[in-house]
Amino acid sequence: MTKADIVDVISSATGITKVETETVVKGFLDTVIDAMKRGETIELRGFGSFKVVKRAQRVARNPKTNEEVIVPEQYVPMLKVSKDFKKIVNQSNG
Repeated sequence: MTKADIVDVISSATGITKVETETVVKGFLDTVIDAMKRGETIELRGFGSFKVVKRAQRVARNPKTNEEVIVPEQYVPMLKVSKDFKKIVNQSNG
């Protein structure tokens, strides 16, 4: 499902125009990205939590040359889904 598909579904379900729905969806995504850039955690009850996790520097290996490569520390966006979300997905796919 793409962002355009999500806009179509929400627009049909709410009666809001596609242009307005697209603006809302884009605004939501921009808000989440901006908050994560600042290192904030976003919690959506019943859905999950978005947070930024710091990964430590590590030594990896280049598979072609077998040479060791240092991977620098980095910040990675994560989504931890809620128990309710997992339960619903599990029931519908099981």
